[in-house]
Amino acid sequence: MAILQTTRAASDPSFVGQSPIRHSLEVLLKATIVLLPGDGIGPEVIASAHRVLVQVAQSHGHTLEFQEHKIGGIAIDLYGDPLPEETIAACKRSDAVLLGAVGGPKWDDPNAKTRPEAGLLKIRKELGLFANLRPIVTFPELLDSSPLKRSIIEGTDILFFRELTGGLYFGPSGCETLPDGQQRAYSTAVYTTHEVERIVRMAADAARTRRKKLTMVDKANVLEASRLWRRVSAKIMHEQYPDLEYEVVLVDSMAMHLLSRPTSFDVVVTSNMFGDILTDEASMLPGSLGMLPSASIGSSGPGLYEPIHGSAPDIAGKGIANPLATILAAAMLCRHSLGLHAEAEQIERAVRKVLALGHRTADLVPRGQPSIGTEAMTQKVIENL
Repeated sequence: MAILQTTRAASDPSFVGQSPIRHSLEVLLKATIVLLPGDGIGPEVIASAHRVLVQVAQSHGHTLEFQEHKIGGIAIDLYGDPLPEETIAACKRSDAVLLGAVGGPKWDDPNAKTRPEAGLLKIRKELGLFANLRPIVTFPELLDSSPLKRSIIEGTDILFFRELTGGLYFGPSGCETLPDGQQRAYSTAVYTTHEVERIVRMAADAARTRRKKLTMVDKANVLEASRLWRRVSAKIMHEQYPDLEYEVVLVDSMAMHLLSRPTSFDVVVTSNMFGDILTDEASMLPGSLGMLPSASIGSSGPGLYEPIHGSAPDIAGKGIANPLATILAAAMLCRHSLGLHAEAEQIERAVRKVLALGHRTADLVPRGQPSIGTEAMTQKVIENL
């Protein structure tokens, strides 16, 4: 891949999420991006992000090659597998992966052989993606869209690091029938020292470029796995990051603090399940799931970028889905996988400009108020790049 030019460092505080993972000053001229539209509104929002990426690449003279592959429910329907080998191979050959969403009522049978979500868990494992970055940033123009008071959420800028390949979602699990006919199901939270160390270090490195505060969330008063997190994290922070403010918060307390004093947090690191739940809760701070992107990255290889909203089957095909989270995920892709920091900022500025001009999709306005659809919002972003 050819090197094109130098650009600003990722630690520029104007970047959404402020989470530099790559520090290279060089940008890529040519790259391959795999698109995984998935299910529900996934194809609609991926199409929007694709258009934005094409426009940005053309304006800067980059060459981006896009390949589309199947994942989730649509892959089950076509191949009987939520993550076909062809999709895995294409993702591993790529420079970055942009995912829409997976799942829906059609595939919700609890007795089914496989489910769409299995494809999502597997692609993370296959690509070695152990860290999920979720920036929770409030936009000044959307403060009144949140169900919380403006005085509580204004100025919120949290970067969550959710561990992605361990814990309850990947530990031993099963269901068995007991002698008396009852069924017993179990899911086991398993973590190793290495799994905790690598995510805590990554979060601490990011905290050093921000406001120098790291919060670790656990349930160490009850769970043995959380006690490992607490011991390992404390050792790392004491020995390697004495310059950072470090605190530990129990997950139940964190659920309350997110809604009462979100501006007191900077970088938050936590386990797989806790991160999944807390970041969905935190989505109400900006006012809508439709505004939140995420990045899943590992030590090497392509990163995976996606909105944190689900497949929203109830609005699929209606042309009203909010594409901004996926467009912002494309900006994270530019920054973290391609090193295109200026281009990432360009996309983020365009989103902010569109919101400042008063354009809103249905999820961002009170019921019955005027709104624009997916296509119109995408076009507004392109016009303001």
